[in-house]
Amino acid sequence: MPPETRTAMATMATATEKATEKKVQQPDSKPERKPQRAKADDKFKIFSGTANVPLAEEVCAFLELARGQAMIKRFMDGEVYVQILENVRGADVFIIQPTCHPVDKHLMELLLMMDALKRASARRITAVIPYYGYARQDRKDRPRAPISSKLVADLLTTAGANRALIVDLHAPQIQGFFNIPVDHLFASPVLVGHFRELNLPDLTVVSPDAGGVERARFFAKKMDAPLAIVDKRRTDMNVAEVMHVIGDVSGRTCLLIDDLIDTAGTLVKTAHALKENGAKKIYACASHAVLSGPAVENLHSSEIEEVVVTNTIPLSDAAHNEPKIKVLTIAGLIGRAIQSIHEETSVSKLFT
Repeated sequence: MPPETRTAMATMATATEKATEKKVQQPDSKPERKPQRAKADDKFKIFSGTANVPLAEEVCAFLELARGQAMIKRFMDGEVYVQILENVRGADVFIIQPTCHPVDKHLMELLLMMDALKRASARRITAVIPYYGYARQDRKDRPRAPISSKLVADLLTTAGANRALIVDLHAPQIQGFFNIPVDHLFASPVLVGHFRELNLPDLTVVSPDAGGVERARFFAKKMDAPLAIVDKRRTDMNVAEVMHVIGDVSGRTCLLIDDLIDTAGTLVKTAHALKENGAKKIYACASHAVLSGPAVENLHSSEIEEVVVTNTIPLSDAAHNEPKIKVLTIAGLIGRAIQSIHEETSVSKLFT
């Protein structure tokens, strides 16, 4: 038999054997769905505005994803221009954008990015808001005043958000202002871990007001420490008068817990009241370092040993250079929550 004929027959035999093998192995070939899973991950995208790019980069690094490409520019009159620079059709998209200072600028960026993604046929848009601006305007505290946090929630929904992921809302009931699902994250696990490492002696956890008791109670339980409350009366916006301390703080190390630090006036007055009641050392922590106005100066001259915050809001140069301020990253917590939302698994397990 000529060599060419033998080669042709061998090739035909090999092809037939392979076809037979495929038929035999087909029922057991279910594990080969990994390429489909990778294809689904191609539809998993994270974008960010200009409010906190370093945090967005950290989250992307944690999830081993490249940050989505978008162009954000401003016209000479101050208007924002947004363009998404990659295909998002059918994608599960997350936009990381805290609405911190300047609040209105960053809020408009978020709204326009969501509108652009919606018009580009993104399958689902999740607004990841590490710091939710306007959260303190959550009720009509005076006649003819707006409920601004409700308005912002409506704006986000109208712009195209299918769900929201928010860190430490000023008031948890703000979740009810949204007509979309809201995942509420707490920075407490990150902060608790830091103070456990410090192993502070004779620790008492202190809430600077009645509204923060639940947050402080969580800390006290995790730190196995007693709880104290400071009664305060707010006389005007950003002005608070401390009344008295409820609980024993004499001779103890006090840890002040709050959701945000704005001008730090309340925090400094609370620390002074604790000192007057015999506190030995005072530490403070908060999720959001708003630090507006004279906040850094107030903290520098205060009786507080250390102020621990997370990076939900980028710090100013003055705050970075202040030795009393220590920043912990929350990128891992946000990254795990984003992954849970994308994979449709429980977010609440992150806090158990």
